[in-house]
Amino acid sequence: MNILNYSLQRRTAMKTDKLPVWLNNAVFYEIYPQSFKDSNGDGIGDLKGIIQKLDYIKTLGFNAVWLNPCFDSPFTDAGYDVRDYKKIAPRYGTNEDMKQLIDEVHKRDMHIILDLVPGHTSAEHEWFRQSMKPERNEFTDRYIWTNSIWESTEGIPCIRGISDRDGSAGVNFFSTQPALNYGYADRTRDYMQAPNDKAPMAARAAIKDVMSFWLDMGCDGFRVDMAGSLVKNDPDGSENIKLWQDLRQFLDEKYPHCAMISEWGEPEKSIAGGFHMDFLLHFGPMCYTSLFRSEKPFFSKSGGDISVFRNEYQKFYDSADGRGLICIPSSNHDMDRIARYRDTDDLKVCFAFLLSMCGAPFVYYGDEIGMNYVEGLTSVEGGFGRTGSRTPMQWDKTLNAGFSACQKTLIPLDPSPDRPDVLSSLSDKDSLLNTVSELIALRQAHSALQNFGGFEFIYAEKNKYPLIYRRYDDNEEIFAVINPLGKAAECSLEICINGDVLFKTGGEINTEAGKISVPPCSAFLIKTK
Repeated sequence: MNILNYSLQRRTAMKTDKLPVWLNNAVFYEIYPQSFKDSNGDGIGDLKGIIQKLDYIKTLGFNAVWLNPCFDSPFTDAGYDVRDYKKIAPRYGTNEDMKQLIDEVHKRDMHIILDLVPGHTSAEHEWFRQSMKPERNEFTDRYIWTNSIWESTEGIPCIRGISDRDGSAGVNFFSTQPALNYGYADRTRDYMQAPNDKAPMAARAAIKDVMSFWLDMGCDGFRVDMAGSLVKNDPDGSENIKLWQDLRQFLDEKYPHCAMISEWGEPEKSIAGGFHMDFLLHFGPMCYTSLFRSEKPFFSKSGGDISVFRNEYQKFYDSADGRGLICIPSSNHDMDRIARYRDTDDLKVCFAFLLSMCGAPFVYYGDEIGMNYVEGLTSVEGGFGRTGSRTPMQWDKTLNAGFSACQKTLIPLDPSPDRPDVLSSLSDKDSLLNTVSELIALRQAHSALQNFGGFEFIYAEKNKYPLIYRRYDDNEEIFAVINPLGKAAECSLEICINGDVLFKTGGEINTEAGKISVPPCSAFLIKTK
């Protein structure tokens, strides 16, 4: 089977699987709401502030927004501890403000996905308050409880002595995040229920109800936190896959437009479960970290090994078999910003890669201007080492970089005198911001570069540079040549990649005499047909 025919079969398979059409060319912008734009001067970003900046996002070329948690919460973990799934946190606004945001996004022919945290709630959630009571009630088994306060939960941490109920309550991470009960695949203790028992099915039904609430308001889908960990003691992921297949069937029947994106990091499992997309992440296999965040990342002037990424990515790509997307984010709220240890030239090469790969691109707010990871900040709302990646957006050179009129912001700003900002970047034709916008426009103008265009490694050898891959469809063929190294690189190829240079950064490429030669810290996109 030739590659072009294979590409056609992949795209046909996606249509059969009822993929929301808007995902074909979606380019996502991730917004951390408390740090994006403060509209009322309290030092915390809010939904009205996001509405004020939608035209900025749209102008750059982004056509989809991922909004990090914005539901009511005590914010011990920045909103990933939900107190009320159906209420917007008052500091961000109201449910009416969310409706307005959704409508304003749609007016701009964009889409918006919300962050869904189905695995745990806040300890202040009414469900958990009811479950702590010693008398049996509707919520007694909504969470994972052992039968005795002297018995710990197996495989996850627990909290105990918090109420008159005899038992220890399992938590997923922080002690303020009790784990909802979706059952256990491998049941080794009396307290462990099966995934299809009454209480785990009730938890599942409750999450369907939450999803319906926001989908009925008009949101376009969800990014699902810790998607592969709902059913416990599930080493091969089979019970979690079954759970998500059930939710996928529910969505296909009632909300076929709903896009589902998993924080799972194992596309062979998440896509089998019915997710449309999965992320390559900073945990799990070395695939993602070998690119940007290992001890010797490939995207560095000193050099790394692309074969680590090649081997894992090819495996994931093959296992997806056209049924879903594998997404590579620039950064996110849980990891160091991509700009850490990199200059603007380095970042341009990184984005040439991120915005020419298959799968839907995800750009974390501020990465498009090269915002720094701010070192040494005191933890804010459970951020700890992540706090340095959550600092306020830098819009201009006025007070608080244009983020807020408040004298003190929730999270301190980057104190660097040369910190980048949007206004300055827009007026600099050589800025990272303008390069990112150029790359997005190029992606949208060429079908081969879009999310389901074909992909093939051409040159990705162990400890060698440059990286070369091919993007294609029935209409065109584009080669990416990427050299993050701090010195020139070359390789010999049997195929010819002469053609129109659609994009370049870092100098000129030489493709004569069967060799590809590129200067240091450079990237090129070349259309050959």
